[in-house]
Amino acid sequence: MQLLTKRIDTVTYEGNLLKMRVALEDPVRYTLKLQDDEIDMNQLLGQTIHIAFDGRINCINCGRAIKKAFGQGFCYPCFINAPQNSECIIRPELCRAHLGEGRDIEWEEKHHLQPHIVYLAQTDAIKVGVTRSTQVPTRWIDQGARRALPIAEVPYRYLAGKIEVELKDQFTDKTNWRNMLKDVEKEGVQLENYCKEAQMFLSDDVQEYVLDECPVTEIHYPVTEYPTKVKSLGLVKNPVISSKLLGIRGQYLILEQGEVFNIRNHSGYYVQFSY
Repeated sequence: MQLLTKRIDTVTYEGNLLKMRVALEDPVRYTLKLQDDEIDMNQLLGQTIHIAFDGRINCINCGRAIKKAFGQGFCYPCFINAPQNSECIIRPELCRAHLGEGRDIEWEEKHHLQPHIVYLAQTDAIKVGVTRSTQVPTRWIDQGARRALPIAEVPYRYLAGKIEVELKDQFTDKTNWRNMLKDVEKEGVQLENYCKEAQMFLSDDVQEYVLDECPVTEIHYPVTEYPTKVKSLGLVKNPVISSKLLGIRGQYLILEQGEVFNIRNHSGYYVQFSY
């Protein structure tokens, strides 16, 4: 498979993809790191970018060469055994770190026995979610939220999951990524109006963790044009992508003709990136 060749007027980088680093600015600042190089993605809006995949994939946990990635960049053994892929990542109410249990106790103490936020975020709908306090607002940006607010803060992950479960009958815990990338939102929705409503649904034994104030974080993304239809590109079927960058939201690159590319879903893929 032939990679894109470097021209005199082309800037080229290569390395294994990882999710873009984000910073809450107006708009959000995105940085893509490939090996030791950092690429300011905001500066590439309106330019044609090229992403070429030569078939190499490395596990983002152990680094081994693999033919197929599982769970956003892991080899199969790491997908099955690494603490980053334990069931409580998706379902925090199953976390047992507070009981001294888990795949890796040291990792659990560092990541799950830490203060967590239960939040509401406005993506395509109002959703409830959980994240470590130190991951605010990164988690909200990675999900493509327009607005987000915290409703409770707890000392460890299990309690956050317990609160989230209590709210799932009232709020979704999923994002319709297609609608999010088309910038579809319900009209007239005021996120701050849902803060006290959500807190009222919580049981008495978690009321002590409810926040007195729910400040709204507004998030603006570097997007010049949203698509009306969305087509997701994958490097296995489309090893060479060449298109104008129209925007970035969540961890998606928004390209021409409604095509989008999810950087995070291709973690570990070795690419040549040029513009």
